[in-house]
Amino acid sequence: MAVISKVLSRTAAATTNTTLYTTPAGSTAVVTNIAIANTTASAATATVNLNAVAVLSSVQIPANGTTFVDLKQVITASQTITGSASTTGVNFHISGVEIV
Repeated sequence: MAVISKVLSRTAAATTNTTLYTTPAGSTAVVTNIAIANTTASAATATVNLNAVAVLSSVQIPANGTTFVDLKQVITASQTITGSASTTGVNFHISGVEIV
């Protein structure tokens, strides 16, 4: 069994719920950190779901600000991380480990 630290997602947000990461077959992932950066001059909101269950729901991100969340949540093979924001000026940075 190998444990691999990795970036699970690093991408600009969409304004509709979009898949940010899918756990590969035969693997388990542990989400350890989520950073959500708002690069706009206005406040924004963001939502992150683990396997279709909200872990962050319409969280306010201040103008030109970043919100950090430390957690330990397991998602198994084929389960997903999805997310969206009120503007495409929001970026998701999601880190964790894959266990294969």
